Amino acid sequence: MLGLLDIFRKKKKEKEKADVESTQVMTELEKLCGNDRETYEALLNTMFLDPRKIEVSMKEAVKNAKKFEKAKDSLRAKIWYEIAGGLAIYEGNVKKVTEFFSKCEKISPGTKYLILKNPETAIVKAQEYYQKHLKA
Repeated sequence: MLGLLDIFRKKKKEKEKADVESTQVMTELEKLCGNDRETYEALLNTMFLDPRKIEVSMKEAVKNAKKFEKAKDSLRAKIWYEIAGGLAIYEGNVKKVTEFFSKCEKISPGTKYLILKNPETAIVKAQEYYQKHLKA
């Protein structure tokens, strides 16, 4: 019986350790944003941590988004606009970020993108992150 309890305790410790590790992944972005939770939340689900690994260009992503939008495949169109928006964040292009994430909201009205509240501040923080972490 004691062996069974030890197994559960071990699993609980492993889960706690995994939870701690998963929260440390975003620590750098949280540090960069400091007390500005709104900017952190805006970037959390919109920016790519390493956009150099995305194998399509912003132009290609927009082309795909428009193709799926025309075909009335709103889910795929939204995903491609999100990719284009993430790449626009990397490029520091506020106008494109606003355009692409606004398109996402239009396609999927139930989804709200906090980055649209203050894209300038979010992009400044994203650029700081990229300069610090994406050294060639």
